[in-house]
Amino acid sequence: MDPKLLPYIIALVFIVVLVALLIIRNMLAQQNEKNKIEIGNGQTIGRRDEQDDYFSTAETKDGTIAVLADGISGLANGRMASTVAVNTFIEEFKKLSGLNTLEKFFKEAAFASNHMIVENLNGSNGGTTLVAAVIDENGFLHWGAVGDSVITIFRNGEFKAINQKHIFESVLTERYISGEISQLEVQENPLKKRLINYLGYEGFKNMDIGKSPIQLNRGDKVCLFSDGVYDTLTEVEMEKILSQQATPYDIAQDMIKAVEQKRLKNQDNATIVILEKTW
Repeated sequence: MDPKLLPYIIALVFIVVLVALLIIRNMLAQQNEKNKIEIGNGQTIGRRDEQDDYFSTAETKDGTIAVLADGISGLANGRMASTVAVNTFIEEFKKLSGLNTLEKFFKEAAFASNHMIVENLNGSNGGTTLVAAVIDENGFLHWGAVGDSVITIFRNGEFKAINQKHIFESVLTERYISGEISQLEVQENPLKKRLINYLGYEGFKNMDIGKSPIQLNRGDKVCLFSDGVYDTLTEVEMEKILSQQATPYDIAQDMIKAVEQKRLKNQDNATIVILEKTW
């Protein structure tokens, strides 16, 4: 081989390798874009003196997580409790090396959160609800919930309920079904909205965890709501907003605007997080 050609050959090899690397990078970027979860959120303090709702999201190679906690209004340290709970779930999720132990993750993160909140309270009153949603790389929804915050799937213009609220009304409803009390007694009980399970007390036992993953369809929106949203807007109003052809962020912002436009005298903190499956 002519030594004069060597520099040209080296340059050609370099160009080929560079082009190959660019092609591979583009393919990986397209794959990531294909499995992308679009995220949106919105929040208002309402008429409260303090924002006790707290939320966060995170993405890893295994999936996307969204966590929302609603510090209990009327109790001290609501903000502390919600912040500790959300941060604990996010940090523990980031440590996972795979999603085959998600049920264990939900359970252990809940107990760790409860323990830290109780320690920080040091005998004072406080606590928080919490809902957590994980969408894995294959488009399956995994979830955990405690308290009265809500996880729901918005699909084809309708809500698909996921979790059950941990409020006294659930107990009353069971008593009604068994014939112990009347429906009127359920409706008129002044304590029906009282929480019966939340993070931040020594008697905490468990959080509800989805028994099996839920296959999401393209365009499904997984929504996390604090009670300041669903107690203010009707289901029809929320469905109308979620049906818009807009990004999850814009939809979440419109939802909060709708809450604020109600101008309720005792408007609670209101928070929404949306995860949309785009493939």
